[in-house]
Amino acid sequence: MVFVTGIVPRSPAEKAGIRSGDAILSVNGNEINDVLDYQFYTSEVALSLEVKRGDDTLRIFLGKGEYEDPGMEFCTYLMDDKRRCRNGCMFCFIDQNPKGMRETIYFKDDDERLSFLQGNYVTLTNLTEKEIDRIIKMRLSPVNISVHTVNPELRVKMMKNRFAGDVLSFIPRLNDGGIQINAQLVLCRGINDGAELERSLNELISYEHLESCACVPAGLTDHREGLYPLIPYDKESALETLDIINKYGDKTVEKFGMRKVFASDEFYLLAGLPIPDAEYYEDYPQIENGVGMLRSFEDEFLDELEYSDTCSGEKVYIATGKAAYPTIKRLIDKAKEKFENLDCRVFEIENRFFGKNITVSGLITGKDLLDQLSGKVEEGGYLLLPSNMFKADEEVFLDDVKLRQVRKNLKVKTIIAGKDGYELCQKVLLPS
Repeated sequence: MVFVTGIVPRSPAEKAGIRSGDAILSVNGNEINDVLDYQFYTSEVALSLEVKRGDDTLRIFLGKGEYEDPGMEFCTYLMDDKRRCRNGCMFCFIDQNPKGMRETIYFKDDDERLSFLQGNYVTLTNLTEKEIDRIIKMRLSPVNISVHTVNPELRVKMMKNRFAGDVLSFIPRLNDGGIQINAQLVLCRGINDGAELERSLNELISYEHLESCACVPAGLTDHREGLYPLIPYDKESALETLDIINKYGDKTVEKFGMRKVFASDEFYLLAGLPIPDAEYYEDYPQIENGVGMLRSFEDEFLDELEYSDTCSGEKVYIATGKAAYPTIKRLIDKAKEKFENLDCRVFEIENRFFGKNITVSGLITGKDLLDQLSGKVEEGGYLLLPSNMFKADEEVFLDDVKLRQVRKNLKVKTIIAGKDGYELCQKVLLPS
């Protein structure tokens, strides 16, 4: 059951007489335990609710439009607690965070409901047979799965969870149930790459409902004391891994008529190879996993640049991570070829907080930014920062440095430029 904490005025729930404090036991005979049950079973126009009010159990009938929200509010989005990860993965980034950061940074979620609702990846180790049945019954598709390896014994070793191998049986069940699957393989050099990677990809591409599979290198910070000794990828090992990934990607083109297996951009950067053209990435199914992000960003910037006809000539600075720096620097050079009055400088910020192996802009801290830009930007200029440097709902960096502190210390007008290339181009040319 779930407890109602508020009623939307003039909603179907208010008209039906549901009150704040009521506990919803079932809808049309179906038990309600969380947001997925609630959304699925309240989609009908005629609802029969079993409601607990104090010591009384009531039957309340509610009519509404098809897919109209009934108008009940609950204490949390999920209607219960977020499920904590039970694994101890050898590559877990959260375990590599230094001490002293805000508590929420150390929380590891592994909640299949957030896979469907927000695109989070889950390991399946929190799921039961009953919950797999619910996913199939409700057609909760796609499900995003952190697979890492299809070798049961190796998966147990990598995830430090004795059930990690057993739950691999859920993947063919989801496939047979018609559930679309997005897979993720976090690759650890010398552990689940090479022959093990071939084994994993060979099995995954056998599934009819595999939508996509992203292969990404494990992110290794400088704070791995007491953790499993992992070796970062170098150029040679990245090239070898890319050969395997693209071989199986080519097989999916032959089998399905489209590419379904992809390497993250970081593998191309490590290998010293250019990022593939847009056609390679199909419709960018794993762009949030860093697959094709640089290609998409570059194409967006150049599209916007082509149709732009004005540049203010105001002084602009861009700060980014090591991974994106060459791409953004090249784009700004192209913009300067078109607009001779463009005054823009790009800064590559080294990640001293997490370590040199962490190259993405989303993990740059406020302190690193301030330390490396101090004395290098002129007062009154515009500093453009990507939105992924900040919390989703607040202008604050990972280390709790506020954006206003950056503005104050550097004496520049600071603009959050968004994630895509269109907006960056617009802000570079016309920042004010």
